[in-house]
Amino acid sequence: MTTRRAFLENTACTFLCTLALPDLALQDPPPAPRKLGDIGLQLFTVRNELRQDFEGTLARVSAIGYKEVEFAGYFGRTPAEIKAALTRFGLSAPGAHLPATALPYGWERALEAAAAIGHRYLICPSLMPDERRNLDDYKRTAAQFNRAGEMTKKAGIQFAYHNHAFEFAPLDGQLPYDVLLAETDPSLVKMEMDLYWITRSNQDPLKYFERYPGRFALLHVKDMDDTPRRGQTEVGRGIIDFKRIFAQADRAGTKHFFVEHDEPVSAFDSIQISYAHLKQLEF
Repeated sequence: MTTRRAFLENTACTFLCTLALPDLALQDPPPAPRKLGDIGLQLFTVRNELRQDFEGTLARVSAIGYKEVEFAGYFGRTPAEIKAALTRFGLSAPGAHLPATALPYGWERALEAAAAIGHRYLICPSLMPDERRNLDDYKRTAAQFNRAGEMTKKAGIQFAYHNHAFEFAPLDGQLPYDVLLAETDPSLVKMEMDLYWITRSNQDPLKYFERYPGRFALLHVKDMDDTPRRGQTEVGRGIIDFKRIFAQADRAGTKHFFVEHDEPVSAFDSIQISYAHLKQLEF
């Protein structure tokens, strides 16, 4: 039988050992791994398929598991026809790309179409070469973006800009992308960061998330292959660390994630591979 003395000795040892250990019970548990919610697709990836079979392509996109799409052209359909097709296949279209040539005074019809379809973002997809020759051009563009943002805001829609690589080529010691961010009103102009193009330009997305929190409402999720060409590849088959980037999505202000591949060998195979990788990705 345990003696009273042995019991007290064991109790004292347990107490002292407990004092020597960290108070694990009071420490916060590690955060649970996160996953993306609704995964989107930039429809430029399947543009050829949409031209041939608009509704059939949307049906296949939905069947893969995508819940959101981003338009880059409407393929001759009316807003009512587009909205009906989206509803039929359980899709929503939070955003659409609109050419810079429509800024800012050709937007009345675009805003009407956006409202009918259900867009919450209208995104300028790029700039023409004669619009980006020097920093003054970028400053004029930023002022134009602010005017466009004012117009879209009145309609309950957010304006945004999508980058390529040219915004990260220095001009007079500055990066044009930095100029656009600094010269635009954060409440009027958000960014759709293309993760492939910024990475290919040897820039770090997280640096921008830290410097400009809340500005990056949308991401284009594109991977870069590990070859001297540094071409595009399916998400998960390249070298971009999406876990690291997605872990800071809240700081960035990101609401939507759109898979994209500009020139896939097989569009449907490509979007299937990318979706499967993102669906299981934890960060």
